[in-house]
Amino acid sequence: DVQLVESGGGSVQAGGSLRLSCSISKFFSGNYCMGWYRQPPGKEREGVATIEDDGVMYHSESVKGRFTVSQDKSTDTLYLEMNELKPDDTGVYFCGAATWKCVFTGGRWHRGMDYWGQGTQVTVS
Repeated sequence: DVQLVESGGGSVQAGGSLRLSCSISKFFSGNYCMGWYRQPPGKEREGVATIEDDGVMYHSESVKGRFTVSQDKSTDTLYLEMNELKPDDTGVYFCGAATWKCVFTGGRWHRGMDYWGQGTQVTVS
């Protein structure tokens, strides 16, 4: 079974930066979509940024230009670099993975992930 473990969350002041990491027990061979979702307090989980096996990236409009998703295939690690953080970025951040290409159109994802991490809290004040 695939296991994902997030780290790097914490509390930061507005305008600050954080880097989230997701260690994945086994990167998939062939097509995949991996990335980050978040769940703000009292709201539903929403997509933040994803990356495919060929390096194609997708970012939500709310984080475009501030957040960057990346992957290191040599260490089976996924990252989310978050800059210019805002209070609206507060939430639990989840790492997810799926064995198919990302389905991203109209600025949103249309298919969820097959595997999830336990989440890491990010608080911006």
